[in-house]
Parts: sequence; structure tokens; C-alpha cells
Amino acid sequence: MGLRFVLEVRRRESIDGMNLSLGVTMKQGMTIHSERLDLVPLTPEFLRAGLEQNLAEAGRAGGFSVPSDLLDCADVMSLRLSQLEVDPALQPWLLRGMVLRKDAMMMIGHIGFHTRPGPEYLRGFAPGAVEFGFEVYPTFRRQGYAREASLALMRWAKEVHGVGHFVLSIRPDNIPSQSLAASLGFVRIGSHMDEVDGVEDVLELRSLSGRDQGLGGSTPLPGV
Repeated sequence: MGLRFVLEVRRRESIDGMNLSLGVTMKQGMTIHSERLDLVPLTPEFLRAGLEQNLAEAGRAGGFSVPSDLLDCADVMSLRLSQLEVDPALQPWLLRGMVLRKDAMMMIGHIGFHTRPGPEYLRGFAPGAVEFGFEVYPTFRRQGYAREASLALMRWAKEVHGVGHFVLSIRPDNIPSQSLAASLGFVRIGSHMDEVDGVEDVLELRSLSGRDQGLGGSTPLPGV
């Protein structure tokens, strides 16, 4: 969801020079590969099939198995599809399936940026930044996948596009995601009222500490 909020504090710091040993590779094409996951761009064909509740067709379009959890994500699929229909060049920045390679290429959640870097709605307090969000489906939580995917996505943005300034918006009572964000170095800079989720904290990445090196198989946080 886009941010619409009153800024409380304005702080930012790039993550230039970060050196994450995550086993992340950016091979030819747009899929991001980490230690256990493939982050696969969800194409318009996939999103249309998902919105039609046709999991078999979505699986064919994506090239992986799709669980019924996807059916609960209609709002985000509809939003990202509308963006891609207007601007297909956004594909690498938008929604990606978290695909677990060891489990017969099963989609276990999704992650992605909301726009390309430097959108108008962030310009007033975080120029050049980019916001992302994630969800891991319940069966696969507490195994470190959200952390691994987040680090891989941010490293892709940094190494491929030179973008090292990130924003998250998370409900105050979403303790697992709040804990994950804090462990990655995000700090609260404000709040806003989301049309769907209500009040959310706005969090910004200032720097990524050395403790985040080598976290492809990190210790999971509760519920993440």
C-alpha cells in the first residue's frame, strides 16, 4: 500500500558499502536467487489467473506450484496488475513469488517493491527511496524465509540498480514483522493511516550492520 502520512522525524542513511554474504545471485533474467529461494516476478498472466482463482493456470504461468493461500491476496494482485498494464517496464520492481526450491518449487509467499525507486509519494521525506512489503504463508512461517527474501531483494536493488534506501510500512501490532524490520536495521520515522490495514508505522533503513552478513539461513523470528 502507498504511504499517506504525516512525517514525525526525517532521517536517512544509505547502505553504501554493505557486503552481504547471502549466497544471492542475479543470473540472466529477472529471477533473484538466494540460498533457499527463487524470487520470481509475477507476470500479468500469473496475476490474472490468480484473480480468476485458477491456481493451475497460475502455476503454469509461473512455472511453480501455487497453494490456495494465493486466493487471499486478491487486493495486492489487482493493484500490481493494474500497474503493469499501465507500465510493463515496472515488472522487475513489483510483486515476486517466494519459491522454495527444495519443496518441488512451491510458492510459499510473496515479496516486492511497490513502485520503482523515487516515487512522488516518498519524495517529501525519503527522496530516491523505494518501499517494499512481504508475506509468508502460514505453513512456512518461523523458518527465516521473510528475512532471507528481504535481504536478497535489497541486495538486488543495491547491486543491480545502485538503490540502497528502503522503506517499510507495518502495523504496530504486527510484532513478527516489526521484529524482523528492527533486526534488519529499520527505524520508525512516522506513521500513516492505511485504507485497508489502519494505522501503520513507517520504517526506514539507515544502515545494515555487520551482524547481517551471512544470513541465508538465519534464526527465524516468531511468526516470520
